[in-house]
Amino acid sequence: MTTMAGQVMVSLISLGGVVLGGMLSYLVQHRTQLSAERAEQQRQQNALSEARRAERLALLERFIEVAAEAERSAFSRPSEFGDTHPWYLKTQDVMNRLWVAERLIRIQFPLPVHDAARAYFLDLNRTVWEGLPDGESVRDYLEDNRLAFLDTARAVMG
Repeated sequence: MTTMAGQVMVSLISLGGVVLGGMLSYLVQHRTQLSAERAEQQRQQNALSEARRAERLALLERFIEVAAEAERSAFSRPSEFGDTHPWYLKTQDVMNRLWVAERLIRIQFPLPVHDAARAYFLDLNRTVWEGLPDGESVRDYLEDNRLAFLDTARAVMG
Protein backbone atom coordinates (compact mmCIF):
# COMPACT_ATOMS: atom_id res chain seq x y z
CA MET A 1 0.00 0.00 0.00
CA THR A 2 2.80 2.38 0.79
CA THR A 3 4.38 1.56 -2.50
CA MET A 4 1.18 2.39 -4.27
CA ALA A 5 0.74 5.57 -2.25
CA GLY A 6 4.32 6.52 -3.20
CA GLN A 7 3.63 5.89 -6.87
CA VAL A 8 0.44 7.96 -6.71
CA MET A 9 2.37 10.75 -4.99
CA VAL A 10 5.09 10.67 -7.64
CA SER A 11 2.43 10.70 -10.35
CA LEU A 12 0.66 13.65 -8.74
CA ILE A 13 3.92 15.57 -8.37
CA SER A 14 4.77 14.79 -11.98
CA LEU A 15 1.30 15.89 -13.10
CA GLY A 16 1.66 19.09 -11.04
CA GLY A 17 4.99 19.76 -12.75
CA VAL A 18 3.42 19.27 -16.18
CA VAL A 19 0.53 21.59 -15.29
CA LEU A 20 2.88 24.22 -13.84
CA GLY A 21 5.17 23.97 -16.88
CA GLY A 22 2.19 24.26 -19.22
CA MET A 23 0.90 27.34 -17.41
CA LEU A 24 4.32 28.98 -17.47
CA SER A 25 4.70 28.16 -21.16
CA TYR A 26 1.24 29.63 -21.87
CA LEU A 27 2.06 32.82 -19.94
CA VAL A 28 5.36 33.27 -21.78
CA GLN A 29 3.72 32.70 -25.18
CA HIS A 30 0.86 35.07 -24.30
CA ARG A 31 3.28 37.79 -23.20
CA THR A 32 5.40 37.29 -26.32
CA GLN A 33 2.33 37.58 -28.52
CA LEU A 34 1.18 40.77 -26.77
CA SER A 35 4.66 42.22 -27.13
CA ALA A 36 4.75 41.33 -30.83
CA GLU A 37 1.30 42.90 -31.34
CA ARG A 38 2.42 46.09 -29.59
CA ALA A 39 5.57 46.22 -31.68
CA GLU A 40 3.50 45.78 -34.88
CA GLN A 41 1.10 48.53 -33.81
CA GLN A 42 4.05 50.82 -33.12
CA ARG A 43 5.58 49.97 -36.50
CA GLN A 44 2.28 50.74 -38.24
CA GLN A 45 1.93 54.00 -36.30
CA ASN A 46 5.47 55.00 -37.30
CA ALA A 47 4.78 54.15 -40.94
CA LEU A 48 1.57 56.21 -40.87
CA SER A 49 3.41 59.14 -39.27
CA GLU A 50 6.12 58.99 -41.93
CA ALA A 51 3.52 58.82 -44.72
CA ARG A 52 1.72 61.86 -43.30
CA ARG A 53 5.00 63.73 -42.97
CA ALA A 54 5.82 62.94 -46.60
CA GLU A 55 2.36 64.16 -47.69
CA ARG A 56 2.81 67.36 -45.72
CA LEU A 57 6.26 67.98 -47.20
CA ALA A 58 4.89 67.44 -50.71
CA LEU A 59 2.04 69.84 -50.00
CA LEU A 60 4.41 72.47 -48.62
CA GLU A 61 6.60 72.09 -51.69
CA ARG A 62 3.55 72.47 -53.95
CA PHE A 63 2.34 75.58 -52.11
CA ILE A 64 5.78 77.21 -52.12
CA GLU A 65 6.31 76.39 -55.79
CA VAL A 66 2.97 77.84 -56.89
CA ALA A 67 3.43 80.86 -54.59
CA ALA A 68 6.77 81.53 -56.31
CA GLU A 69 4.96 81.44 -59.67
CA ALA A 70 2.40 83.89 -58.30
CA GLU A 71 5.18 86.19 -57.09
CA ARG A 72 6.73 86.11 -60.56
CA SER A 73 3.32 87.08 -61.96
CA ALA A 74 3.16 89.98 -59.51
CA PHE A 75 6.62 91.14 -60.60
CA SER A 76 5.66 90.95 -64.28
CA ARG A 77 2.18 92.49 -63.86
CA PRO A 78 1.43 94.76 -66.82
CA SER A 79 -0.08 98.14 -66.10
CA GLU A 80 -3.12 97.25 -68.20
CA PHE A 81 -4.55 93.86 -69.08
CA GLY A 82 -7.85 92.31 -70.07
CA ASP A 83 -9.53 88.94 -69.74
CA THR A 84 -7.82 87.70 -72.89
CA HIS A 85 -4.34 89.06 -72.16
CA PRO A 86 -1.74 86.22 -72.02
CA TRP A 87 -0.49 87.44 -68.61
CA TYR A 88 -4.03 87.34 -67.23
CA LEU A 89 -4.74 83.85 -68.54
CA LYS A 90 -1.50 82.43 -67.18
CA THR A 91 -1.87 84.23 -63.85
CA GLN A 92 -5.48 83.11 -63.44
CA ASP A 93 -4.31 79.49 -63.70
CA VAL A 94 -1.49 80.09 -61.20
CA MET A 95 -3.77 81.78 -58.69
CA ASN A 96 -6.35 78.99 -58.98
CA ARG A 97 -3.64 76.42 -58.23
CA LEU A 98 -2.41 78.52 -55.31
CA TRP A 99 -5.96 78.74 -53.94
CA VAL A 100 -6.27 74.94 -54.06
CA ALA A 101 -2.88 74.43 -52.41
CA GLU A 102 -3.84 76.88 -49.65
CA ARG A 103 -7.07 74.96 -48.99
CA LEU A 104 -5.17 71.68 -48.84
CA ILE A 105 -2.88 73.19 -46.23
CA ARG A 106 -5.96 73.81 -44.11
CA ILE A 107 -6.85 70.13 -44.34
CA GLN A 108 -3.38 68.71 -43.66
CA PHE A 109 -1.92 71.15 -41.11
CA PRO A 110 -2.86 72.71 -37.78
CA LEU A 111 -4.72 76.01 -38.04
CA PRO A 112 -1.70 78.25 -37.25
CA VAL A 113 0.01 76.96 -40.41
CA HIS A 114 -3.13 77.54 -42.45
CA ASP A 115 -3.61 81.00 -40.97
CA ALA A 116 -0.05 81.94 -41.99
CA ALA A 117 -0.56 80.43 -45.47
CA ARG A 118 -3.86 82.29 -45.80
CA ALA A 119 -2.29 85.64 -44.89
CA TYR A 120 0.48 85.06 -47.43
CA PHE A 121 -2.07 83.98 -50.07
CA LEU A 122 -4.21 87.09 -49.49
CA ASP A 123 -1.17 89.37 -49.80
CA LEU A 124 -0.14 87.60 -53.00
CA ASN A 125 -3.66 87.75 -54.41
CA ARG A 126 -3.93 91.48 -53.66
CA THR A 127 -0.50 92.16 -55.14
CA VAL A 128 -1.15 90.14 -58.30
CA TRP A 129 -4.57 91.56 -59.13
CA GLU A 130 -4.44 95.08 -57.68
CA GLY A 131 -0.72 95.82 -57.82
CA LEU A 132 1.13 97.97 -55.33
CA PRO A 133 1.40 101.74 -55.06
CA ASP A 134 4.36 103.25 -56.88
CA GLY A 135 7.58 102.88 -54.99
CA GLU A 136 6.55 99.78 -53.03
CA SER A 137 8.46 96.57 -53.66
CA VAL A 138 6.60 93.30 -54.24
CA ARG A 139 9.35 91.41 -52.44
CA ASP A 140 9.27 93.70 -49.40
CA TYR A 141 5.47 93.70 -49.26
CA LEU A 142 5.27 89.89 -49.24
CA GLU A 143 8.34 89.19 -47.10
CA ASP A 144 6.76 89.30 -43.61
CA ASN A 145 3.88 86.94 -44.34
CA ARG A 146 6.07 84.65 -46.46
CA LEU A 147 8.56 84.26 -43.62
CA ALA A 148 5.78 83.87 -41.04
CA PHE A 149 4.32 81.04 -43.10
CA LEU A 150 7.69 79.31 -43.57
CA ASP A 151 8.57 79.65 -39.87
CA THR A 152 5.19 78.30 -38.74
CA ALA A 153 5.41 75.37 -41.15
CA ARG A 154 8.95 74.58 -40.02
CA ALA A 155 7.87 74.58 -36.36
CA VAL A 156 5.12 72.07 -37.11
CA MET A 157 7.33 69.85 -39.26
CA GLY A 158 10.20 69.86 -36.76
